[in-house]
Amino acid sequence: MSLFFPLLSKRMSSSKKHSLKSMMLQVAKDLLDAEEIEKKEERKRYMEDHCPPLSYPISKQELQVLCKELHAKIENVDEERYILEHKAIMVVNEVKDLNIKIVDLKGKFKKPPLKKVRMSADAMLQALLGSKHKISMDLRANLKQVKKEVKEEVADVGDWRKNVEDKAGMDGRKKMFESEA
Repeated sequence: MSLFFPLLSKRMSSSKKHSLKSMMLQVAKDLLDAEEIEKKEERKRYMEDHCPPLSYPISKQELQVLCKELHAKIENVDEERYILEHKAIMVVNEVKDLNIKIVDLKGKFKKPPLKKVRMSADAMLQALLGSKHKISMDLRANLKQVKKEVKEEVADVGDWRKNVEDKAGMDGRKKMFESEA
């Protein structure tokens, strides 16, 4: 009781708590009984709406006609049930097949992480093509040998001002012609 009324629990006596609890239980029981009665009435209304009252045939011929009608209805219901059951089995089998395909596509085992491996191009080709094919991937062997020419280094000119002064005037031009000749 103290859970529902924490402030009142300190002020109420135990007899009042007990009477309050019994009243709450009585109200809950009455509600459950009313709900059960309502369900029974609803079931009865449903049966009256969906199932016509059974009229018993008086003669033998009427009884045979009623039996034939009932058998025809039973056959229709069985046929529908069989068709639905067959469709359900087909769907279940298709789902199983698709699950098997999914498992096959994913692979049954977890793939391990690949490690980096240093491998030469020749070893890679041999691994891919097998030992039958012996192709050399040594690209440097096919290259043409070229000798480097050593360029003559230009003599250090020195101070540029001196060079300009030497070429200035007639003396400088005369030196230029003499050096070309």
